[in-house]
Amino acid sequence: MKITKKSSEDLTLIVTIDVEKEDYVEKKKKLLNDFRRKSELKGFRKGMAPMSLIEKMHGHTALIDSVNEVISEGLNNYITENKLNIIGEPLPNESEQKPIDWEKDESFSVSFDLAPAPKVDFTISPEDKFVYREVKVSKKDREQYVSNLQKQFGVLENVDVVEEEDFIIADLIQEDNKVEGTYIAMRTMNHKESRDKFLGSKAGDTFDINVNDAFENETDRATMLKVKKEELAQLDPLYKVEVKEVKRFKDAPVDQSLFDKVFGEGEVKSEEEFEKRIVEKMKDEYRQESDYRFMLDTRDALIEKADIKLPENFLKRWLFTANEGKFKMEEIEKDFPLFLKDFRWQLIRQKIASDQKIEVTKEKMLDQASKIASYQFAMYGMNNVPQEQLAKYAETILGDQKEARRIYEKCEDDMVIEYVKSVVTLDKKSISIEKLRELNN
Repeated sequence: MKITKKSSEDLTLIVTIDVEKEDYVEKKKKLLNDFRRKSELKGFRKGMAPMSLIEKMHGHTALIDSVNEVISEGLNNYITENKLNIIGEPLPNESEQKPIDWEKDESFSVSFDLAPAPKVDFTISPEDKFVYREVKVSKKDREQYVSNLQKQFGVLENVDVVEEEDFIIADLIQEDNKVEGTYIAMRTMNHKESRDKFLGSKAGDTFDINVNDAFENETDRATMLKVKKEELAQLDPLYKVEVKEVKRFKDAPVDQSLFDKVFGEGEVKSEEEFEKRIVEKMKDEYRQESDYRFMLDTRDALIEKADIKLPENFLKRWLFTANEGKFKMEEIEKDFPLFLKDFRWQLIRQKIASDQKIEVTKEKMLDQASKIASYQFAMYGMNNVPQEQLAKYAETILGDQKEARRIYEKCEDDMVIEYVKSVVTLDKKSISIEKLRELNN
C-alpha cells in the first residue's frame, strides 16, 4: 500500500491511497471463510460448501469490504502517525478520484480531502482597548422597576362594578344547561355590544349574551364553557349571564410584604432600604447585560484579530455529509456565515483556555446549572427557592448530556471572557438601559 499527499489551494490536503492485491487478499480470504462457515446451502453440510461456490456468491462483497477495510486502516494510521490534527472528517475527493471497476480491477486508488486544523496565533495585552458599556440607574428607571415588581406580585381583589380590565366570575345558564363559576376576562372580549352589557354590571345582575359573538377565540370559549373545543359547534350560543363576583387586579403595595417577596423574609425592613437594594439589584442585572454585550464585542474583536483562515468549501461539504442529507446545500449556504463565526470563536476560546490552563470544574458547572434552575423557578414566581433544592435540580439538569455540554461551553466562554477582561484595557462608556437592550437584541 502506498500513501501520498499534496496540498490543494483551498487549505486542504489530498491524500491518495494505492492498494495492491497483496494488501487485501488475506482479508478477503478471511471474509470468504466466514461466509463459508455460516453458509447453509442445499446439498452441502453447514459450512462445507465448495470455496469456488462461495467465491461466486460472495466474492464481490468480500472484495469491496476487504479493500475498504484496508483503506480505512491505512488512512487512520496515516493521520495518527503523522500527528495530523484535522477538522471534520476525511471526505472523498471529487476531482482526483479515478473510476473503480470492481469486476475487473485488482489494484485500487482512492483519494480523500483532509482539512488540517488552522493555526490560531494571536496575542492580547493592555495595548488592546475594548469598549465596556456601563448602565447608570436613573430615578425613572428605579420607579419603573418597582412598578413592574408591584404588578408581578399584585393580587385580584373584589370590587363592586365591572370596568374595562376587570375579571368576572359568573354562571352561564340555559334551560337544561348551567356552567357554574366560570371565569371571564374583559380583555378577551372584543364584541362591543357584549362588552357594554358587562360594563357597569355588579354581583347579582343578569343579562343575555351570544357567546359566539362575545368570545371569538374558540379556545377561550371552550375553556369558559368547560367543554372540549370540538363540542362548541353543537352548543346553543345563547346564555343568560348571572354575575357572581367582580375582581380587579391591584398592584402590590410597597410595604413589608413586597420587601419579603422580592428579597426574602426580613431581609429588608424599610422603604429606604428597599430602594437601596433595588438599585443594587438593578445594577447587578444591568451588569449582566453589560457583560453580555462585552462578550459579543470581544468575540467579534478577537475573531477579527486572529484572522483564522478556514477551508470553507470543504466545511460546507462536511456539514452536508455529516447531517446525512437533513439539510439542503442551499440551507447550509444560508446559515454558513454564522457557522464560520461560531467555529472560529470555538478555536479561539479553546486556544486561550489551553494557554491559560483554564479548566471548567464540576463545581463551576453546578453553579451555572443552579443559576439556570433559579431563573426557571423565578419564571413561576418562586424567587426564594432553598439552596438545597436548587442544587438538587442542578444535578438533574447536568444529567442531560446535551444540556451539560451547553453548560460546559457557557462556563468556558465566561471564564475565557473574564480572562480577556482582566488583560485588556477597558474603555468604559455610559449607556442607558434602553440603548443597551437595543444593542443586545
